[in-house]
This record gives sequence, structure tokens and C-alpha cells, in this order.
Amino acid sequence: MKPFKLIFTYALKYRAALALTASSMLLLVGAQLLIPWIVKTLVGAVTAPGANLDVMNLVRQLTITVLVVYLARAGLQFLRSYQAHLAGWGVVADVRKYIYEHLQRLSLRYYEDKQIGQLMSHVINDTDLFEQLIAHALPDVIVNLITFVAVTAVLFSLNWKLTLLSTIPIPLVLFSLQVYAKRVRPAFRSRQKELGDLNATLNDNLSGIREIKAFTREEQEARRIDHRIDSYYQSNLRALRLMATFQPFVDFTSSLGTLIVIYFGGQLALQGSLPIADLVAFFLYLEMFYAPVRNLSSAWEAIQSSLAGADRVAGLMAEDEEPHIVPGMLTPTTPVRGELSLRDVSFSYNPASPVLENINLEIPARSVVALVGPTGVGKSTLVSLIPRFHDVGSGSISLDGHDIREYTLESLRQQISIVLQDVFLFYGTIRENILFGRPTASNEDMIAAARTANAHEFIEAMPDGYDTMIGERGVKLSGGQKQRISIARAVLKDAPILILDEATSSVDTETELLIQQAPERLMKGRTTIIIAHRLSTVRSADKIVVLEERAIRETGTHSELLAREDGLYRRLYSVQRNLEPLIAASLN
Repeated sequence: MKPFKLIFTYALKYRAALALTASSMLLLVGAQLLIPWIVKTLVGAVTAPGANLDVMNLVRQLTITVLVVYLARAGLQFLRSYQAHLAGWGVVADVRKYIYEHLQRLSLRYYEDKQIGQLMSHVINDTDLFEQLIAHALPDVIVNLITFVAVTAVLFSLNWKLTLLSTIPIPLVLFSLQVYAKRVRPAFRSRQKELGDLNATLNDNLSGIREIKAFTREEQEARRIDHRIDSYYQSNLRALRLMATFQPFVDFTSSLGTLIVIYFGGQLALQGSLPIADLVAFFLYLEMFYAPVRNLSSAWEAIQSSLAGADRVAGLMAEDEEPHIVPGMLTPTTPVRGELSLRDVSFSYNPASPVLENINLEIPARSVVALVGPTGVGKSTLVSLIPRFHDVGSGSISLDGHDIREYTLESLRQQISIVLQDVFLFYGTIRENILFGRPTASNEDMIAAARTANAHEFIEAMPDGYDTMIGERGVKLSGGQKQRISIARAVLKDAPILILDEATSSVDTETELLIQQAPERLMKGRTTIIIAHRLSTVRSADKIVVLEERAIRETGTHSELLAREDGLYRRLYSVQRNLEPLIAASLN
């Protein structure tokens, strides 16, 4: 029942539209039931002995009545269709909004083994099926059930014996519906999964089109996409094969009732116990009697398909969110001092493979601390614990004397600006990307932030200045330009804590000098944590922390660490100094 509960929780908002849909459906059924009765009346009047001019008057009246019924039916069909779609697409829109909000509340750990295309499939493809359920399948089920009950009552009034005989195939149809549901829903769930896999692979390939071209992997990736498309095609066929088998079975089974009525109804008419008008009406109503049974099979397919999508959405909704705001949590409205304290901090992505163990580190307010060490020792992981992208496995991190878990996530992250090595820029203009740091900032503040980041000059030189479109992920900009825009974004946020995660490691030396000037201005008066592979960039730090094998091995200033003859920092620094001339020569 979880999928149904999920859908109807959102459908309650549109209960007025659903009520109008239900009312119009009831009236539609009534209009449908009138037509055979009018035909019965006409046949009875025409075949009655001594038919005269009065019958012609009755014909005119019945014709006008049928016209009115058809006009009313057209209006009711419009009302039912529009109101049902209003509710259906409204539910889809609301669920999509909630899924996206839910995705934003999930921790970064959730995203580590997920493909974006799969998540997009949840938001778009799976929810799309909800409209099919609310606007089509369920209204069809309701109309058909009401029609079935009403027609059954009319048939009983015409001839109860014949009606009982015509219901003989019904139990077999209902049993087949139950068997069909057990098989088709997993098939549709598999189809939705294959569609999600296809979306995920397409998203990866289109995002990485440069790499595909650079490594001439077009043919191999085309084969991979072909495989995904074929898998979806086959899974779709499996579901449709079940439907194609079930629908003819229902049609044939229900037609057996017509055969029964033809045989026994003909006998009753010949015996004179069933008037010809009643027999004609009985056949007309019989088609209406079996039509709901046949229609239920296609509606049942749509319901199972929709519930398969709802199953996947419900699974996503069950994922644990980041910690919620609870009474008593800290929500500072002014900038914090920025004093950080890490006590016995340990963390692991996998319990069997710890990344950090017993980290103890004091970072005074407005100081500059550099984290260095070999690749993979956990530097980026350590700084990700401060804004709580991940929570510590054990130990604690304090900000201004308060455990960071005492702050609301929003207020904690508002105190932190981050500049990453792998810059992400959104599709849009340079202005929009810089203002992402503080959307309410004035134009003057934005330009001042760009000047601080050494970005203003190259932005002004572009065709449309700050309104230049930069393409998806900033594809039209160089690495150094993207980095400086990300720094301008961080400057504009104006947070008391700054994290620079290898912000200059992927640019050339000249650009690095320009970028380094920006953080030097940005770091003034802020608590700054720098991660750097190039040790020449951290010589002026107040404290350098050297990590190795999940733990802190050394701390001190640049000169203090160089004075240690067997120190790790000294070895790393010496290696880099020896390599720098070789790198410079190769560049020349």
C-alpha cells in the first residue's frame, strides 16, 4: 500500500478537481445507460400492434432526447478529462518538487555511488506515470465499476435468469487479473530500472563528450548506449508481451457470455417469455456489461505500471536525510569568530577501511592552516567534515566552543566559503555564477568580488562582459578563468571561514600567481584552511599540518618543519624543489 499512500497523499490537495471528476463520471454513466433504454422504448413502440401517428411523435421526442444526451455527454467528457488531468499533472508537479527537495536534503554520502541519470529518471520518468494513474487508470476503473454495477441492475430488471447466466465468465476474468498483476508489476518495475540505466549512461556520455572524442571512444560508447537501449527495449517487450497475452484472453472469456445470451435469450424470445424489445435492450446493455471487464484489463496494466514507478519513488523517499533542525540548535545570525577544534576525530567511508584516525587539531580564529601530505591521506575528507558534508565517525569538531552538530546545517554552512580544485559552474552567465555566492548582492559588490579574485579584467574583455554565457560547466572558459570566478563567488559570500581545496593545482604558473593573489586578499581576517600539493604555496601559513597514513605526523611553521632533518615535510619539499626546474624546462 505504500505506493498508493504516496500518490494519494499528494492527490488530497486536488480533491475539488477529483470530486468534479467523480461527479462528471457518475453523470456520464447515467447518460450511457439512457441510450439502450431509449432504443428499447422505440423498438417496443414500433413493434406494438396498431402503431400509428402517436408513435411518430414518440420517435421525434426520443430523437431530441438522444441529441440532448449526446450533448450532455460531450460536456461531461470534457469536464472529466480536464479536471482529471488538472489533478494528475498537479500531483506530478508536486511530487517532483518534493523529490528534488528531498534529494537536496540527502547527505553527500548518498550520492557517492549513484548516477545522476538514475536520479533524473526518478524525478521525470517515474513521476510521469502518476498522471497516467490519476487522470486515466483510476477514473477508468471507477467509471467501469460504476457502469458494471448499474448495468447489472438494469439487466436483472430485464431478466434475472439471463443475467445470472451472462456472469458465468466473470470469476475467470477476475482470477486472471490477480495472476496478471503478480507478474506484470515486476516487469514494469524492471522496465523503469532499465530506463533509468539508459538515462544515466546517456547523461554520463553527454557530460563526458570531450573525453570520448579525446580518447576516440565513439564506437565503444555507441555500443554501450546500444546495449542500454536494447536492454530497455527487451524489458519493455517483456511487459508488453504479458499485456498482449492477457488482453485477448479477457476479450475471449468475456465474449463467452455473449454466446450464452444468444443461445438462451433466443430460446426465451421464441417461447414468448422475453419480449423482442427487451432482448434488443439486453444485447445493448450486455455490451456495456462486458466493456468494463475488458477495459479493466488495460486500466490494470496502467495501474501496475504507475505503481512500479511509485515503488521506485517510495524507495528514494525512504533514504535518510541530513539531520533536521530540532529545538535548541544554534542559528547564529552574525559571523562566528571561526575558532575550530578537532578532538579525536575518526572517519571512514567503509568500516573496514578507516580514512582518518584520532585527529586532534586546534585552528585559532583568523589563522591560516595548511594541510599537506601524499595523495589519498584524507586531506579533502578532513575539510569536508567541517561543513558536515560527512559526519565524524567518532570524536567531535567544535566551532567557537560549540560542537558543529549543535548548529543547524544551514547556519553552519553559511559561515563557510569553499573553493575547490574541480570547479563547478552552472549553465548561464558569469554574473549568475558569481551571484550564486550571494544572490542579493549589488552590482558594485559583485564587481568588487571579481576584482579581488583577479577576474574583472578578463570578464570585461569578453564579448558580453558579465552577461557572457559560459556554457555547461563553464566549457567556454579556461581552467584559470573558471577558478577565478569560483574565487569571486567565495569572496562575495564573505564567510568568516574559508576552505581552499587545491585551488591552484590544475593551472599554469602565471595563472597560479594571479589566483594566489586573490586568496591572499580573501584570507585577511578569516580562518583559512588550505589544501595544497605545491608546498611553495603554503610557506606563509601560520601552521602546516602534515598528514600520512590516516593521522597527523607533523605540525609547525614552514621553517620549523624544514628544520627537522628526518621530517616528512622536509622530504616532500625537497622532492618538489628538485622537480620544479625540470618542469619549467619541459614547459619551455
